[in-house]
Amino acid sequence: MERLTGLDAAFLALETPRSPMHVGALAIFDPSTAAVPWSLERIIEVFSGRLHLAPPFRRRLVPVPFGLHHPVWIEDPDFDIRNHIRSATVPAPGGPDEVAAVVSELIAQPLDQRRPLWEIWVLDGLEHGDVALLSKVHHAAIDGASGNELQVAVLDLSPEVEVHEPEEPWQPEPLPTEAELLAYAATSLARQPLRVARALQRTVRAALDVRRMGQESSASVLPPAPLTAPRTSFNGVLTPRRSFAYTSLDLRQVKAIRKATGCTVNDIVLGLCGGALRRYLWARGEVPDGPLVAMVPISVRSDDERDALGNKVTVTFTSLATDVADPFDRLTVIHEVMEEAKAQQQAIGADTLQEWTEFAAPALLGRAVRLYTRAHLANAHRPIFNVTISNVPGPGFPLYSAGARMLASYPIGPIFDGGGLNMTVMSYLDQLDFGLQACPDLVDDVWEVADHLHAELADLAAALDLADVDLAAFSRVS
Repeated sequence: MERLTGLDAAFLALETPRSPMHVGALAIFDPSTAAVPWSLERIIEVFSGRLHLAPPFRRRLVPVPFGLHHPVWIEDPDFDIRNHIRSATVPAPGGPDEVAAVVSELIAQPLDQRRPLWEIWVLDGLEHGDVALLSKVHHAAIDGASGNELQVAVLDLSPEVEVHEPEEPWQPEPLPTEAELLAYAATSLARQPLRVARALQRTVRAALDVRRMGQESSASVLPPAPLTAPRTSFNGVLTPRRSFAYTSLDLRQVKAIRKATGCTVNDIVLGLCGGALRRYLWARGEVPDGPLVAMVPISVRSDDERDALGNKVTVTFTSLATDVADPFDRLTVIHEVMEEAKAQQQAIGADTLQEWTEFAAPALLGRAVRLYTRAHLANAHRPIFNVTISNVPGPGFPLYSAGARMLASYPIGPIFDGGGLNMTVMSYLDQLDFGLQACPDLVDDVWEVADHLHAELADLAAALDLADVDLAAFSRVS
């Protein structure tokens, strides 16, 4: 039995019927490299041998009575892998539109919290004979970085399927009694007053430091505060429907831009997303006077915590400089804002968000979220932010599943009331794989946003005179 952290439990509390809180990925594979034909049974066989490498796969939640404390994980005594791995066929001709339509329908469905919080869908019928795996794992179990580690745990480095024997047999746990859960909660709650006092002291000190930094900063643009974002058509109350689009950009070209500008890959990703959204809004005559604001999750996972699961993240807010027409000037503004945001994050401390979420009463937080959703309060104030943009570093080497080579892996991040678009990117080999999840009642054509990413990259490269750069110099080892 292991208690969820406050941040992990917060993702459970944030879930509503209109906003499921799972993350996912659409991984596309070439099955011609597999020695054994791909099928649902083959995937079940391979994944069954990897369950011990991925602890969330056999853990289920048990809530504490009356919501007095965060739920606990136990090793599910009723675990059956066939409840979690299923198959679906993409309609002909199996192109991106058909694949995205299937993914949109499946990703909209919440996970069953009575079972371990994950699903994998084996998809066939893709064009070119490709196959795919659509994974869904609740955000309470993983963040972007740990999700990447989890993915690597169930994949291979070559077409040969490796056998991983567990060090000891898996043991399910009996369901704890209410008395055991209450006693476990009481022990933890008894330590909270001292922890609250320490967290308050650190937070006040950090707030004063951030205020001083803002007064002393020479930056022309500072990181935006929450609730200062302009309202757009994609900032409103969600419906249960979802839409999905995906695309890949050349990572080598992004690295060339990084070398030419001194900006980070993350700065460039933000610039590309900001430019794509500017184009999208421009076509609808609704580019706001002020810049769009992005919420950017940041991993605070140390090297010692690389293999740890759960959430080790904080968030920052940045301007996307969508009020700036020139792509290079826009990137310059974003770079400056992100430098200030990083300095502020260092002053605040990596664990501040985790500390305060420990003290939130799960039942109270859940009721507050449901009230906010039912009352459509997202329409009653300025958006907290306009869009979620997340950049997850991925492997620079090829990966395989059941012998099939992975061609791309498009991440899928959640959306929230008031922010109907998530743009998440993961690097793989020499490409940046973008997955865009949206509410179609707020974003009428998410494919259009994905297409604009390519136009933005071309314009930025042209502005820097990099259109004809030798991309061989910017391989994945550079």
